[in-house]
Amino acid sequence: MSRSTVWTPGFWLDIFDELLYDDNQLDYGDEWCLNFNYTQTDEVTKEQRKKGWKVYSHCAYGHFQCGACRKTWPSARVVLLFRYRLRNGRGTVIMRPFGQACRRCQDGEFDLPGFTQKEVEHALVRLFSKIRKNCYREEEENEDGSSASSTKVWTKPHEKSLCEACCLGICCQEDD
Repeated sequence: MSRSTVWTPGFWLDIFDELLYDDNQLDYGDEWCLNFNYTQTDEVTKEQRKKGWKVYSHCAYGHFQCGACRKTWPSARVVLLFRYRLRNGRGTVIMRPFGQACRRCQDGEFDLPGFTQKEVEHALVRLFSKIRKNCYREEEENEDGSSASSTKVWTKPHEKSLCEACCLGICCQEDD
């Protein structure tokens, strides 16, 4: 499976629809759609909560490519933020991927990540599990009996100054 260093929203939309309609991940007869918002945060106001909005943050494995010098690097700490709700038979998911800055350029620009199909599927299956729990009151499935964070192996130190999510205070990096 090839790795991509390019952020491709259409790739996420295709896999979202495939899991939703071909694999029946949310088989309740409601219509769900995926949108993107590159400025949303993990905060949900009281008013938004009343309207049914919930937030799920996922830590994924992705690849980056600097827009300036073209350097590439992998990261096991790519933060994906999903905001979702079900209202009147219509489900909405709003996604934001967080970027990382290039260590070589140090230009303060955050490049967005690319992902393999397997990683996109994993992130969306976890999201659908949260949706089933919070919107349909299903018990949350626990894959292989362990939490996702306990199965991750961090191989390099996390450079907080190069992580957009860290700069905003919402990174998946656990406190040391």
